[in-house]
Amino acid sequence: MAIHHKLASGYPYFLTMTVVDWVDLFSRPVYKHLMVDSLNYCVGNKGLELYAWCLMSNHLHLIAGMREEGSISDFLRDFKKFTSKALIRAIQENPESRRDWMLNRFWYAGKNKPKIKYFKVWQDGNDAQQIESNAYLDEKLNYLHNNPVKAELVARPEDYLYSSARDYAGEKGLVEIVIV
Repeated sequence: MAIHHKLASGYPYFLTMTVVDWVDLFSRPVYKHLMVDSLNYCVGNKGLELYAWCLMSNHLHLIAGMREEGSISDFLRDFKKFTSKALIRAIQENPESRRDWMLNRFWYAGKNKPKIKYFKVWQDGNDAQQIESNAYLDEKLNYLHNNPVKAELVARPEDYLYSSARDYAGEKGLVEIVIV
């Protein structure tokens, strides 16, 4: 049985964006909230249809598609570009014991990339997997929402603040999503 969503880009995707060198960037609230605000902006203004999300210390999982014209790859390109600049600015402007180390890692990751001006925060690629069945959707929802449990951050998925598991448990989450 195939899932049916009215998306300009077809079926939704399971997406993973990973910080270069698996740097634990999202261990501070300021960086987490920057990602939450960016996701909410894209849902409200960029045609992102978000079904699920989970922000871990060094990567972000999404189940998403596009409501309007534009491709998921265009969204990912723009999202990564914007959040990279915003995260670097936040690292530079906020108290951060790891500032020099992180800026050096991100500078080094981007120094030989012609498209990168100063810093590279996200790894190349997005591990985009198209979701064409309810079984695969359920598998990815469970995987995504149980990520913080497997990392022993929480005992139950809905206890993790930076995930849509709260929405699926009937609570209000931080990012606007569409429950599937």
